[in-house]
Amino acid sequence: MYILVSACLLGVACKYSGGDNACPAVLALAGRHTLIPVCPEVYGGLPTPRPPAERQGNCVVTEQGADVTAQYQKGAQTAVQLAKLTGCAAAVLKKNSPSCGCGQIYDGTFTHTLTAGSGLTAEALLAAGIPVYNEDTCDTL
Repeated sequence: MYILVSACLLGVACKYSGGDNACPAVLALAGRHTLIPVCPEVYGGLPTPRPPAERQGNCVVTEQGADVTAQYQKGAQTAVQLAKLTGCAAAVLKKNSPSCGCGQIYDGTFTHTLTAGSGLTAEALLAAGIPVYNEDTCDTL
């Protein structure tokens, strides 16, 4: 199976801070599936490193108040196109992210408080019919 995967979970240094979120459970998927790396923020034109951002309603803003919604939307659409072009049957995305989080994200106050919700890429993939998992739930794939 082809699976779209947040590149940071594969050890790519594209996390907002310039680091990665390498995850052994996600890396182990490569033994049984073909993994397609994606970083919607980078695909949307944002640099690495970049200021932290969180969703505030339908917008994504940085901690300094800059609106980066357009970049997150562009990255989400690019991720959906990549998933479709490569025949991905599922996605494993970084939990809690304003782009990739699915079911739970930071609440927009930059206080590390989680709330119900999903990131723009997770929402777009789900709307396209692609199931979304995270690093804690990918063991079912």
